[in-house]
Amino acid sequence: MFRRLILAAVMMAMPGFAFADEIVRYQCKEWKAKHVHDTKKADTIAATLKKLGCELQKGQHDGHVDVKYRCPAWRELKLDSHDDAHKWENWLKEYGFQTEHKH
Repeated sequence: MFRRLILAAVMMAMPGFAFADEIVRYQCKEWKAKHVHDTKKADTIAATLKKLGCELQKGQHDGHVDVKYRCPAWRELKLDSHDDAHKWENWLKEYGFQTEHKH
């Protein structure tokens, strides 16, 4: 047990050594659309998708906002915790993205 603690301490002290990040990869090849009736919510969704690197189109008609998006290339999010990775992975899947979660 003591040897494991020493080994862990030495490995952490070595330059360039770091524990693996939680990574969620995502892609959405085809255009998807969300029909949102709350303008602020539509703006928040659009801003989030834009930050994720998605192509985005927004239009308003018949009392709602259409947020259209796609992300043809694989992209990735590096997250601090396993829980955060699962939350993002679930959100992305809800919006029609393919995902891969690596840790």
